Amino acid sequence: MTKSDNEERRERILDVAVDLIVHYGYDKTTVSDIAREAGISKGAIYLHFDSKEALFEALIIRELQTYTENWLDRLEADEAGGTMAGLYKNSLYAMNSRPFMSALFRRDARVLGNYLRKPGNLFQSFRQQQVESERTVFVKMMQEAGAIRQDLEAKVIAHVMDILAYGLVGMGDVLTQEDIPPLEDVIEGIAAIMDRALTPEGGGNSEAGKAIVRQIVEQSRQRLE
Repeated sequence: MTKSDNEERRERILDVAVDLIVHYGYDKTTVSDIAREAGISKGAIYLHFDSKEALFEALIIRELQTYTENWLDRLEADEAGGTMAGLYKNSLYAMNSRPFMSALFRRDARVLGNYLRKPGNLFQSFRQQQVESERTVFVKMMQEAGAIRQDLEAKVIAHVMDILAYGLVGMGDVLTQEDIPPLEDVIEGIAAIMDRALTPEGGGNSEAGKAIVRQIVEQSRQRLE
């Protein structure tokens, strides 16, 4: 089997795994289930991953990388992508295009299962690598670049953005689907509100904001390698 064939099979395994885990959860999904759906043997899976846990961690990293690249592509295509409203809107579109990413963001216990309680799991590792005030520093950088207003406290802006993001992905746990407007309408509505609240007069410096995001994305790539 060539290197290309190996890579293709590895991606197929991860594609099948993400669908099964989103549907059944990490705890209820077995290596046998993944092998059967992928049309290969369990042994073939172990050629790529030492264990179910190793497979799951590879899946987390791949999904984070896919989300990051998707987000960046959306930003680059959006004229206002470098404003805070544009960043937020495109981040949510990118996240909600991947059900597994929404589960990761919410630390969904049904999907992520016992992995969340594993000492030294990837989430704990990522937190240890992050600076405590990372999001606040990012907002300050955006303010200094002229991408968002400078008369509001950066820490407050970062906190409000977290509240909105967690609320958006978690509303399905407290409201029925009939009570929730279409997702696209909600995202566009939040972006419009944020635009009015945070964008400086004149529209802000979107290109400077995009440059900062490229820098952050590059740091994220290095962290995930």
